[in-house]
Amino acid sequence: MPTPQNVHSESLFLPAAWPSDREVPLRRRTISNVSHHQSNDSWVVLTPDELQIGEIYDWCVHRSGGAIVLFSGTARDHAEGRDDVSLLEYEAYEEHVEPRLEAIVEEMRNLWPDILKVVIAHRTGPLEIGESSVVVAVSSPHRPEAFEAARFGIDTLKATVPIWKREVWRDGEDWGLAAQDIQDVPSTEQNPERSL
Repeated sequence: MPTPQNVHSESLFLPAAWPSDREVPLRRRTISNVSHHQSNDSWVVLTPDELQIGEIYDWCVHRSGGAIVLFSGTARDHAEGRDDVSLLEYEAYEEHVEPRLEAIVEEMRNLWPDILKVVIAHRTGPLEIGESSVVVAVSSPHRPEAFEAARFGIDTLKATVPIWKREVWRDGEDWGLAAQDIQDVPSTEQNPERSL
């Protein structure tokens, strides 16, 4: 699957705001480690670490940008038929996550060519109620394309990326009830009428 231009292929660096000792060699890693690709204008990450909303926002700032839209999905205390959820745990089929996240970013850029920077980040492992599980952030010259691209990003992630949620509540635990079949990332090449 194609990847965004300018992705570092030998080593990865977290944003300048993060400590430089967080350099991580590029390879597919187990769920307990950071899985991360970043270029000058795109950043995808799968991590067990807390998502740093402020740092993600700051990374999206661009001189030509007039808008940044940041969506953060958070762990909540209820789900369908469950009023006392106390913990969520996310599991990912990791070797398929990054390529799909990169394909989503690529398709966002095909549909909204003026967007400037894109971040898609997802947590794995246990999350307390209130913690952010997923972030999609988009900067662009104007707000309409930032809103539309961010919504496309989260909706497409939910439908196409193999990440599953286990819910823990007072009387038990189980996989989330709203699970769906994983689909391919839609593309303008496969569906030209979607082009803007």
